Amino acid sequence: MAWATARHILVESEEKCNELKIEIQNGADFGEVAKVNSTCPSSAKGGDLGKFGPGQMVPEFDEAVFNGDVGVVYGPIQTQFGYHLLEVTGRG
Repeated sequence: MAWATARHILVESEEKCNELKIEIQNGADFGEVAKVNSTCPSSAKGGDLGKFGPGQMVPEFDEAVFNGDVGVVYGPIQTQFGYHLLEVTGRG
C-alpha cells in the first residue's frame, strides 16, 4: 500500500502562509518555523505528521502528498482548518 511522510505548518491567513514560505525558501528551518508559527498540535514536533496512507488526510493534502515531489514545500494549501505549507519528507 502507498504511504507518505510529511510535515506542515498551519496558519490562519494566506498572507502569513506566503510570508513563512519565503522565510523557508530563504534558508529558515521548516521545523523551527513550524514550532514558532503553526497552530496545529503537530507544531511541537516541527510540524511532523508521521506516516499515513491515501485518504487519511484532507483531499487537498492527498493531492500534494501523493503527486508532488519529495522535499518541495507546497502551499499555501487552503483547507477547512486554514492555510498550510506542506513538505513531503518521504514516500513509498
